Amino acid sequence: MIEKVITLENISLLDFLGIENQNIKQIAQAFPQSKIISRGNEIRIQGSTPEIIRINDILNSLIQHYNKFGMVTEENVTNYLTQEDETVLDEDKDDVLIYGTKGFKIVPKTPNQKALVTASRKNDLVFAIGPAGTGKTYISVALAVKALKNREVKKIIITRPAVEAGENLGFLPGDLKEKIDPYLRPIYDALDDMVPPEKLKFYQENRVIEIAPLAYMRGRTLNHAFILLDEAQNTSAMQIKMFLTRMGPTSKVIITGDKSQVDLPKKQKSGLIEALNVLKDVKGIGFVELDGKDVVRHKLVREIIKAYDQFDEGEEDRK
Repeated sequence: MIEKVITLENISLLDFLGIENQNIKQIAQAFPQSKIISRGNEIRIQGSTPEIIRINDILNSLIQHYNKFGMVTEENVTNYLTQEDETVLDEDKDDVLIYGTKGFKIVPKTPNQKALVTASRKNDLVFAIGPAGTGKTYISVALAVKALKNREVKKIIITRPAVEAGENLGFLPGDLKEKIDPYLRPIYDALDDMVPPEKLKFYQENRVIEIAPLAYMRGRTLNHAFILLDEAQNTSAMQIKMFLTRMGPTSKVIITGDKSQVDLPKKQKSGLIEALNVLKDVKGIGFVELDGKDVVRHKLVREIIKAYDQFDEGEEDRK
């Protein structure tokens, strides 16, 4: 009997080994004549030479898979054990961004969502404009998490203006954080789908992932970061200019917004709408328009957006 040791470097053990080392246990069950032991970041294989070679090949393939997708699921292990390697390696054709906390693939589901992914790859600054439910925020958060997992950035900063949508912020109970958190809830929901709870807590405590109101960005220079400004239609012209000038030389930025849901006072112009006009001819900036066809929520949401668009067009004609 001989022994082979594989060291897992720069790999999340939970994402690779699975809960309670389930992925390694699955491999061990497939090779009952060999012994596979996982301790810390080392995997020890003891057995005959042919089996050790086969197990080593499977583990190296899974390491390559992890480096591509950031997670290994039990299904991935099964595919490699049954030698269906091509099935797994071809997953990048589906534009897999990352694997969610429950192992499901997070992918762009519509042509415009794919256009957002492409625009982010090609540009350091992207505007993603579209109505509610088109997935612009969700895909943007997934792109940020992917960049962090691939070590393309050192941190994620997600911000949005705390603008009152028919409600009075001052009358909400609690301290400032408790008042602001409800406005940031959609961001937390997306991150909960993509980052395990313990890791998300660690990232936030160590400021690797920072979620904050837009006002907190003033005076900062944001380097080595993936920065997302959400609900940008509710920024003033001064706010969005302030945000854009925070961008460091090694940063990536996505700005999302819905021009039809501006919650600013009637006399105040949306900074997003102004920025789209001012920056439309600047090279190196990507612009992606999403519409009702990209809505991935309940099918009624698409019909609601369509009905309001028709109503707004009628209002314009009457004016």
